Amino acid sequence: MTAEPSGFRALDEDLIYNGWIIKVAKGRFEAPDGSIFERDVVHHPGAVAVVPIDGDDIILVRQYRSAIDSLMWEIPAGLRDIDGEPPIDTAQRELIEEIGMRAGSLELISAVHNSVGFCDEQIHIFIGRQLSEVQRELTDSPEELEMDIVRMPLTEAEAMIGTGEITDVKTVIGIMAARRN
Repeated sequence: MTAEPSGFRALDEDLIYNGWIIKVAKGRFEAPDGSIFERDVVHHPGAVAVVPIDGDDIILVRQYRSAIDSLMWEIPAGLRDIDGEPPIDTAQRELIEEIGMRAGSLELISAVHNSVGFCDEQIHIFIGRQLSEVQRELTDSPEELEMDIVRMPLTEAEAMIGTGEITDVKTVIGIMAARRN
């Protein structure tokens, strides 16, 4: 995606924090009128997510998310943490790690930015079909080791959006796109 000319210009940034997943910087920017302003910017390597569809069912995970100290319903997802790995390959790897399934077909349905006010994270969302079981490749993540893998009708997952049980943005987008398709 090519950015449209806006009259704004990024000047430079100072790295404040360099963590395991994110980097936080204080950025300096120039507005169209020439004024200079600062913003906090979170740099993220990006992620993928997959809506695993098997007939009329979807496979979701329910896992602990420390940032909100809660269990969340989500589609399988993971970081783009291998340099140069295409998003579709990351998606297949994450399906195997998280739910022990391989998709015979992966279709990109969207690439979204979920928090553009402060973060550059982009999530590539795929629909995975023609699923086959494979040996799950567990990571040492406590959240993944303890998460539940749940198969349910796609219509039930869609209803859970309406009741507020599913609030994760990538999952909402993925479920709604799957229902359209």
